Amino acid sequence: MRIVQATLDHLDMLTPLFVKYREFYGMLPYPESSRKFLEKRLSRKESVIYLALPDDADDRILGFCQLYPSFSSLSLKRVWILNDIYVAEDARRQLVADHLLQHARQMARDTNAVRMRVSTSIDNEVAQKVYESIGFREDTEFKNYILPISDDLV
Repeated sequence: MRIVQATLDHLDMLTPLFVKYREFYGMLPYPESSRKFLEKRLSRKESVIYLALPDDADDRILGFCQLYPSFSSLSLKRVWILNDIYVAEDARRQLVADHLLQHARQMARDTNAVRMRVSTSIDNEVAQKVYESIGFREDTEFKNYILPISDDLV
């Protein structure tokens, strides 16, 4: 398996998997809006997306992760928010998520980040175990809250 950073050239391959990721979390598919969302993130360099690709020349994506840059005022350093990670159903149990997470961790190190943050649904025990297996720890210092601003999804 190869891990590559996504470019605009990958949009057609990435969008269907991104739509499946959204559906996994109960969202409506919105393929066109999803493609436009990804296109904006990539063209504006607002996120970093890594793709897991098979070693052969197959035109499919095994999985992806998307990270957003942020900063910590307390540590005066960069923080990466691992916002999205998804593995295609037929690629599960092949350590795809582990490879993506290891690559993301190395990128965080290379950019002198103080940490990576990740959230997942409370009942997603599989994801929680994967995160913990590569070194993520549950935050015991800060309690996180959200303030919904809009119910509009697209």
